[in-house]
Amino acid sequence: MADPILFTFLGAFGVLAILWAKARFWSFVAQRPEDYEGGNLQFDLREHLNGPILCEGVIYGPLGRVTSRFVGRFEARWDGNRGIMREHFIYDSGATQDREWRLELGNDGRIKADADDLVETGIGVMQGSAVRLNYRIRLPEDAGGHVLDTVDWMYLAPNGTVVNRSQFRKFGIPVAELVATMRKVDAV
Repeated sequence: MADPILFTFLGAFGVLAILWAKARFWSFVAQRPEDYEGGNLQFDLREHLNGPILCEGVIYGPLGRVTSRFVGRFEARWDGNRGIMREHFIYDSGATQDREWRLELGNDGRIKADADDLVETGIGVMQGSAVRLNYRIRLPEDAGGHVLDTVDWMYLAPNGTVVNRSQFRKFGIPVAELVATMRKVDAV
């Protein structure tokens, strides 16, 4: 009688171990900045996210379906290693949102990021052709007011376009994902 219980326990443990290993070593959140060092492309926030920027993207819900589409107009300005990026979003629902990022770069590529909807200062790193930011964001009250853990990756394309992919988690469970492009545009 003990054998079926033991095999059930070992089977459940094995499944959990495989799921943990997948999340830890073979998933979006398992990426490391070092994975993108070297090569011809060097992402520098001060250069590639500076001036007027057009952002276009989608937000996926927890079931992988698109729940929202948006267009954003950004204005980013740098004074040495300190930058401010003002964002204005228009969503497919007609809703609008204004945000402001306050960024500080260290000489070693480390990033400190702050915005009014962050619970604490975000931290990140700029290395090679990519930038990673980790932060906790509080959603607006009309979206539930939840605090989500965010992993935000930006990848530099050869033409200077920035491709952004962000995952949002609650209690470690993915609840949303954002995919967007950002590209410099002429001043309007």
